[in-house]
Amino acid sequence: MNLALIASLHHPIREPFAGGLEQHTHALATGLKRRGHRVTTFACDASDADLGHRPILRRDQAPVFSRAAMTDSSAMSDAFMTEHHAYLSLMMNLQRSGFDAVHNNSLHYLPVAMAAALPCPLMSTLHTPPTPWLESAYRFYGGGRDAVVSVSRSNARAWNLPGIEIGVIHNGVDLRRWAFSPEPPRGAPLVWFGRLVPEKAPHLAIDAALLRDEHITIIGPAHDAAYFDRELRHRFKNRRVDWVGPVNHDELTRLVGRSAVTLCTPAWDEPFGLVVIESLACGTPVAALDRGAMRELLDDTTGAIADRNDAEGLARAIEIARRKHRQDCRRAVVNRFTLEAMLDGYESAMLQLAGSTR
Repeated sequence: MNLALIASLHHPIREPFAGGLEQHTHALATGLKRRGHRVTTFACDASDADLGHRPILRRDQAPVFSRAAMTDSSAMSDAFMTEHHAYLSLMMNLQRSGFDAVHNNSLHYLPVAMAAALPCPLMSTLHTPPTPWLESAYRFYGGGRDAVVSVSRSNARAWNLPGIEIGVIHNGVDLRRWAFSPEPPRGAPLVWFGRLVPEKAPHLAIDAALLRDEHITIIGPAHDAAYFDRELRHRFKNRRVDWVGPVNHDELTRLVGRSAVTLCTPAWDEPFGLVVIESLACGTPVAALDRGAMRELLDDTTGAIADRNDAEGLARAIEIARRKHRQDCRRAVVNRFTLEAMLDGYESAMLQLAGSTR
């Protein structure tokens, strides 16, 4: 197939990935290429050169709107208008493309709203809970020839789009890159990794660890200065808390594999939770808060789940998770959440889409 893949403009598609969406896009593009398909990824111009991507909008081509337009009472922010213009330009250009199918992996509303204008079918993946802009766009979705999938059953239920059947393709991880660690060293710390933002709530992981008088390693970039100052700065002064910031993939795998338990603390309805299956692939059991897809990823053999926003319950879940067998954790990913299983799902869906219009 000759496929177009529309990425999010928020962050470059390259390591170290800003989040699960960027990692998912990179894995999908490179994996489908490896299977013999032609994949053109439309992404931020600072993305991985090996993708062979085309910039959605080059930095030197940002639109310039008239002063009269931008001082109008209806004007949105410069960032909003730049992103709107970028995706509008892309969708207009794709109307003249020779692609067999387009996969929308962005969070923007225009690829959805303009799907019917494309000469080929479009499949969109739901990576977030419902948002007003996207929900509005789906009211006018192309229907029969197009497709919508979600990364979890939990997230699919949250969208509840009338008249639109939502399939489910779980995210997957490359087992070659997430190496199994049979046993952590004696006295291994707990670990939390991801973006340091309110919806990921690392402060709850720290509180749970300190309730147990345990050491915890926090890994990831601080993307929200106000949240960092309000909830994290004073917690990081505790000698039992080690914030190492963002790290490369090899170092992340080493740190996770050498940890006793991974804490996952969503303060929103987590659409999937890549950190869960990445940890399990390393053999590290997970203690999580009960939000979003957590019960879809974890069971009694791989971790424990506490009530949402409950640091004391999470502290109890840590002790339960610690007793899980690391081989069972790895096996759960091998059986359900591999990169190849994810690619099988997308390849099959895209082949069906492309074939329906030939």
